[in-house]
Amino acid sequence: MRWKGRRRSIHIEDRRGLRVRRGGGLSLGVLLLGLVAVYFGVDPRVVMQMGGRLGGGQVSEQRVEYRPTAKERERAEFVSVVLADTEDVWNQVFKRLGRAYEEPTLVLFSGAVNSACGMAGAAVGPFYCPRDRKVYIDLAFYDELRRRFKAPGDLAQAYVIAHEVGHHVQNLLGYTKKARPGSKGAGSASVRLELQADCLAGIWIQQTERAKKVLEEGDLDEALNAATAIGDDRLQRQATGRVRPDAFTHGTSAQRKRWLHRGIQARSLEDCDTFRASTL
Repeated sequence: MRWKGRRRSIHIEDRRGLRVRRGGGLSLGVLLLGLVAVYFGVDPRVVMQMGGRLGGGQVSEQRVEYRPTAKERERAEFVSVVLADTEDVWNQVFKRLGRAYEEPTLVLFSGAVNSACGMAGAAVGPFYCPRDRKVYIDLAFYDELRRRFKAPGDLAQAYVIAHEVGHHVQNLLGYTKKARPGSKGAGSASVRLELQADCLAGIWIQQTERAKKVLEEGDLDEALNAATAIGDDRLQRQATGRVRPDAFTHGTSAQRKRWLHRGIQARSLEDCDTFRASTL
């Protein structure tokens, strides 16, 4: 993916080096809950709400010395370019809808973070909080994406950001309220919300390539592989050796790949309306 030397977003909030703890010292419990979320596809909002109930007390933040490595600096630049690309795409899409697009802020953190949706550890993975309309990511997640999920590549990493921004688009368009935190099961509103975000990420890929010619050989395969790697069925099988459709929150590997690909080929937002789809 050709990204170097292009416009960066100004909507980056760098909280790396800000250590977050909850009164009572139970921040480790939130991190462990986050690991459960990663393995079983739990909605991060549920994890953060559970962490809030378990932690009690006030959340404290302490600034410590933080020196990013050269790789971390490059990753921070990369996500700011990807975020800028999402701004370009969604500003144009919303303009065609006769609406103004509200550009979200992307928060970089390390270890743990406090959001309007609650406190979360890095193990929860990247997430979007509709209450403050911000995307959160610990850039160390990209090591997990490459090593544990076997999904390397620039476009795979960009897809992660585009998916979370897709949740922001859903929030602005009113889809988010259709899925209550904790809804689960094949065909549930939670699954439809996640698959729609995948489709919206596909629209971003399509529109960015059309306008800027950023894709290189193999990039699309990287993104589709990443979508496949984080399907509920695959994560459950890796963790427990069995699949429980009644616990799905994000969709199967095949569904996630299919809806991302559908977005790449979409002609309009209506093509991504999973809530009207009879089959996923």
